[in-house]
Formats: sequence, structure tokens, C-alpha cells
Amino acid sequence: MSRKWDAILTPQDRAVLARGRWAQRGGFGKSPALLLIDCQYYMAGVRGQSDNAEKYPLACGDVAFAAIDQMARLLNAARATHIPIFFTRYVVDPVNDDVGMFHRKIGAGVGRGENLYFAGTHGAEIVSDLKPLPTEIVIDKKKFSPFLGTPLLSLLIDRRIDTLIIVGGSTSNCVRAAALDSTQYNFFTIVPEEAVYDRLPFAHTLNLFDINRSYGDVVPVDEVLAYLARVAA
Repeated sequence: MSRKWDAILTPQDRAVLARGRWAQRGGFGKSPALLLIDCQYYMAGVRGQSDNAEKYPLACGDVAFAAIDQMARLLNAARATHIPIFFTRYVVDPVNDDVGMFHRKIGAGVGRGENLYFAGTHGAEIVSDLKPLPTEIVIDKKKFSPFLGTPLLSLLIDRRIDTLIIVGGSTSNCVRAAALDSTQYNFFTIVPEEAVYDRLPFAHTLNLFDINRSYGDVVPVDEVLAYLARVAA
């Protein structure tokens, strides 16, 4: 797979990367889990609706639906392999705004609308394409990282997980934060490139580059599917 960031690296950049031996492969471990980050309507909108941009002000649009199709492939494979599956949802209290600084940065707040991420609203729901099964754990969070203030780490430890496959959105916010904390806890960290997405193409590309340089392996979906097939065998 050609790397989206190759076109923006200068010769000086490439020299720095070569000198420091950045972006080595971390590889896969033996015991994976799939983590689906914030696959909610506020992030994607509704497939086929022409007014997503108006109704869902934070939605990523067509790039989200393309990534969701790839996530569905991985989710089906993970279910067939019987590995642990975790979903996160970004959910804010609709009465007492409990998210903090992020709302200051985007000018949001209680009462802004049904199609954001307030508890009990359509925007906070996970998209129907990726509906969790009763046996799959859904974790609500208030910050970018799925590890901060949640039981995710203890659940991964309890299940003897060593490899975290991270999909969802957005690449520059919650996916990056998940990858950073995953590698800081020494999990093999895998980001399937076609199964993550962002509102801004340049932010998507730059953050994939950074994740691959320092935090984990950005690899094709097909490579992850082949790995899951080996795990199943």
C-alpha cells in the first residue's frame, strides 16, 4: 500500500527518519482485541442523507461511511475469531456539561442539538452498521483517550490481551489518543489504515504518519484480516 504521507515528506524529513530509524514495525502479538472508537451518528451522519453536513455539524461524511464498511469487515472477522471486542462512545451529560475543555475549544454546550453526542440523543448512538452484540462491551468516555477514566485497561489485562487493533474516528483526536495510550501501556498497537477517518484530510494523513512513526503500525485492513485468520487457526 502506498503511504499517503509519502507525498508530503521532504528530503530533509526522510533523512531525519532514516538517521533515527523511525517507523520500525512493532508487529502483532498473540492475543488481540478489537477496539472501535466512537462509531456514532454524530461522527458519521446517516448513510445516504444529503443534508448530513447541516444536521450533523461534527460528522465526517463520506469518508466515515467508507471507513465504516472496512470496520464492518474487521468486526465480522473478530466475531468469527472470538476475540474480545470493545466499543467506546463519546457521551456527555445533557443537563450538567461534564466534558470540560473540549467544549470550550469547539463552542459546544448543553442544548446545542440532538445530533451531537449528548446522552439519550440519536447522535450519541452507535451506527446501525456496527451495532454491538450483547456480549460486547460498550464503554462511555468523556475524553479523547478510551483509557482515561474508564475500565478499559483493567478489562484488557483481565483478558490477557497483548495486541490492540484500533479503528474508528477521528484519526487526529480519539484514534491518536487511543494509539498513544495503547503503546504507553506496551500493547502491540495496530491501526488499519482504511478503517479510520477524519474530518480534515491533512489531519488524517499527518496523524497516520505520526502513529506509524512512534505509536504503532499503520497497516492495510487486509493484513489485519490475515492476522485474525492466523489467530483463528
